[in-house]
Amino acid sequence: MNFTRWGLRLPGTQRRSAAPAGTDSTGVPSARTEPKDIGPPPTRPPSGPGVDAHAVHELLGQVPAPVAVVHGPDHRVAYVNGAYATLFGPRAPGAPARETLPELGELGLLPLMDQVQRSGTPRTLKTRRVPGQTRDSHFTFTCTPVRLDLTGTPAERRGVLVFASDVTDQVVSAARLRESEGQQRAAAVTLQRSLLPQELEQPDDLRVAATYQPGGRDAAVGGDWYDVITLGAGRTAVVIGDVMGRGVRAAAVMGQLRTAVRAYARLDLPPHEVVQLLDGLASDIDPTQIATCLYAVHDPNEGTLTYASAGHLPILIRERDGTVHRAAEPVGPPLGTGGWTHTSGSVPFPSGATAVMYTDGLVERRDADIDEGIDALEGALAGAGDSPQIVCDRLLRSLGISEEHDDDVAILVLTAPHRRGEDADLFRGAALDLLGGIEAAPRARAFADGVLASWRFPEELRDLGVLAASELVANSLKHGRAPMGLRLRRTDRRLIVEVTDGDEHLPRRQVAQPADEAGRGMQVIATIAADWGARRLPEGGKAVWAEFSLPGPS
Repeated sequence: MNFTRWGLRLPGTQRRSAAPAGTDSTGVPSARTEPKDIGPPPTRPPSGPGVDAHAVHELLGQVPAPVAVVHGPDHRVAYVNGAYATLFGPRAPGAPARETLPELGELGLLPLMDQVQRSGTPRTLKTRRVPGQTRDSHFTFTCTPVRLDLTGTPAERRGVLVFASDVTDQVVSAARLRESEGQQRAAAVTLQRSLLPQELEQPDDLRVAATYQPGGRDAAVGGDWYDVITLGAGRTAVVIGDVMGRGVRAAAVMGQLRTAVRAYARLDLPPHEVVQLLDGLASDIDPTQIATCLYAVHDPNEGTLTYASAGHLPILIRERDGTVHRAAEPVGPPLGTGGWTHTSGSVPFPSGATAVMYTDGLVERRDADIDEGIDALEGALAGAGDSPQIVCDRLLRSLGISEEHDDDVAILVLTAPHRRGEDADLFRGAALDLLGGIEAAPRARAFADGVLASWRFPEELRDLGVLAASELVANSLKHGRAPMGLRLRRTDRRLIVEVTDGDEHLPRRQVAQPADEAGRGMQVIATIAADWGARRLPEGGKAVWAEFSLPGPS
């Protein structure tokens, strides 16, 4: 279509005629900012500074970007250049001169052009997809107000010049970048989840559940982690930590720390010594990497939770009556800072109590103090159910943690079950203080035999328990010192025989020669027991224990 017979008036131009209001005697625009108009094509060369409409059309026709000019309240077409026709297809021959451009409506430009006509202010619509025969393109459309002289008379109409900028390359590059970032995030999430325990150990005396949720789709995965480790003799270690930083590197550092914790836990060291070892290891892994960690040990015999914290958030304890409180200090600096001696703390953890360990993604918000988040967590815990998994789910919902949350979240929940009736009969304990001397071993054997008989153990298991008590007491009499004690404990799955004394030297399993008259005690224990071990006690001395698996129900 040929629209060159229509005049176009752009801001900052004037038509070729006598100087109108707002110009000086030479026709040069004055300081007035109202747009001047471009008249119809002249019949002779202009003598003034006016701009010929033919020149404007010729100029727009040479622009490589699509350009269209529309006018009136229904946005009828006044002009399209060749690039526009190429993009949206050629106009049909003989089509009405003042038809509309339906593609502008499909792109959502009509409301924008209405605003431009009303306000006289240019506006832009970013990144709209335009279907093509070979591939789709993306354009940003800028709408600029203009005034048209369609009749060759001073009559004017308001119009809009639509200019389309091709941003396809930028859109494609951004899409590729997002895809690459998504692949990297997926790899980090996969690595993170593979390094976390696939199935939590379930100790005899605890019920345990945990949950991990990575940050939203646009957030790089972090280094949150947790673990549950059975130590033997009914004791259980639990740990939760958070490696600062994002991505695969943070997940890899987390994996190294978690592996180290399991190795250190097997040494059955006090919590602060485990944290101290982790502090040195974190510095060796990456001196620039900082991590927080909370390591705790549950002892069912004492009914306590002993813990050490390296810059981590406090444990929350819910008592059986629903009261919630925070475990007090001590809290040392994060792992990797060095130059600090960590210490252990202890909190009562009786039957019916629940403990919650968590990372900062659960309680930290950009617009609030972290103590407010912990207060909210305490309130949610007070009303949560008894099942650890139900508690995890309740805490996530109560604190508004969804798939779009912008930080990783890890939660570890421990519950000491409150048992009654027949269930309580399966969990029992008995203890005997031994003063030493030659009568200690016979007393230990008689005590063990009587207790195991009252627990209605089969004769074979009772004999093994009595033999273990005798060998452990004999070893303590020879290599340890007073005070001494014998403790028997049963759960629904195992029998535990434990002897304590005041000496800190831990026994070692030795291979006795045929001619040796001693040195076979721990060899015997290792042969008859399902598991055995030794540890130093916080108050001094040591404990040596042996475990026996109970037969399943017939």
